[in-house]
Amino acid sequence: MDSILFTIESGVAFITMNRPDKLNSFNRGMALQLQTILDQCASDDSIRAIYLTGAGKGFCAGQDLAEVVDPEGPGMQRILSEHYNPIVQRLRDIAKPIVGAVNGVAAGAGANIAFACDVVVSKSSASFIQAFSKIGLIPDSGGTYTLPRLIGFQRASALMMLGDKVSASDALQMGMLYKVFEDEVFEDESKKIALQLAQMPTKALGYIKQALNASATNDITAQLALEDELQQKAAATADFKEGVDAFLAKRAPQYKGQ
Repeated sequence: MDSILFTIESGVAFITMNRPDKLNSFNRGMALQLQTILDQCASDDSIRAIYLTGAGKGFCAGQDLAEVVDPEGPGMQRILSEHYNPIVQRLRDIAKPIVGAVNGVAAGAGANIAFACDVVVSKSSASFIQAFSKIGLIPDSGGTYTLPRLIGFQRASALMMLGDKVSASDALQMGMLYKVFEDEVFEDESKKIALQLAQMPTKALGYIKQALNASATNDITAQLALEDELQQKAAATADFKEGVDAFLAKRAPQYKGQ
């Protein structure tokens, strides 16, 4: 059974982590397969948005601990340097919007992979937990970078140290998520977001992502300069011309991602 399911429809790459009996926890095969698929998404111009979710009852329970303690396994250093760090780096570097559709529990690295996506939505029954301290570890997969920026230092520190489970409604209130949908409409509503993003000016969305990535470390002068640079690139795209022409003609624009 493939540990990652992958289809392309209407410009959206639908990626499903597929180890439902393990709540989609990562082993080496799943991590490497996800990286390969993300590389394909980055290079395929027909893909204009990405939708990442999990099969079954969970989004992702983080690392499969059986692999960690296996004496023949990759070991913690390789798990971070060859599995999670490259996945998170790809999620942030791909110049296309990524919807993290959290369909169930998102624990440990699974939660932090969700937070690395551009638009994060969840089922009302989903939950989030920084489970690392429960087994004597620190948050990885970019969690110590993304979570304080989403919800603030104090809340992030408490959740990481105490390992509290956070409901979807509380996660929304804290700022971890964009939207929460009732379970019965979650799939349809979350996919609508990805399909909408796939019809938008793809290059501009990629430039937005690039600017947001840089904003975490730039001062205002550097960020203004970057906005200037990226705005000139956006203004040179065919989609910008189409957007202006459509606005002036009072018609719906037809963006092609160019």
